Amino acid sequence: MHPRLSYPTIAPNVLQAALSLSKPVRDCGLEEELIELVNMRASQINGCAYCLDMHAKSLRKMDVDQQKLDLLVAWQEAPGVFSEREQAALAWAEAVTLVANNGVPEDVYRCALSHFGEKGLVDLTYAVTVINTWNRLNVSFRNAPAD
Repeated sequence: MHPRLSYPTIAPNVLQAALSLSKPVRDCGLEEELIELVNMRASQINGCAYCLDMHAKSLRKMDVDQQKLDLLVAWQEAPGVFSEREQAALAWAEAVTLVANNGVPEDVYRCALSHFGEKGLVDLTYAVTVINTWNRLNVSFRNAPAD
């Protein structure tokens, strides 16, 4: 597939707005690895090659075990690889990313709330909405992974 258009070139204000959305995620206090795992999982769901490439590289730089990266797509089947907190975050990320399908189930909410508290859950939800924004921009315009 070839890129459709370069939204950063055509509308730099959109790029700047998206970048400014990302700043509170970086500053929220949630673990960087956890945010990157959530970013990568949402990007898998949304089929965003650009974001998958970027977040996989970021996780590798953090020395995250390759097995964890390989099994992320099937994290529910590999509970020993992911901590309970990570599992709660990934379930929340999936529910929020796929919100149009089933809403956010009560059990997923209660589990995430127990691991993150109110402030952490708001921060996590915001992080999920931001990666979904990036995914939608990049998938819509077929932004290819960097070399």
